[in-house]
Amino acid sequence: MFFQLFWTYLKIGTFTLGGGYAMLPLIQREVVQTKGWIDEEEFLNMIALAQAAPGLIAVNSAIFIGWRIGG
Repeated sequence: MFFQLFWTYLKIGTFTLGGGYAMLPLIQREVVQTKGWIDEEEFLNMIALAQAAPGLIAVNSAIFIGWRIGG
């Protein structure tokens, strides 16, 4: 499961230009619609938490999703 999370974020990070905010639609499509790891409401909460926490939004969102699917 964690390898799939790693692979998903590796693909998104490799082919996205423009920073973390440009990645959000791709992250949403992969983790909400394609994989179904979290639902839409959890995704919005994740973005709010990732923005409030220090650090990169993509890294913070990956940590949240990893915690959510692994725990």
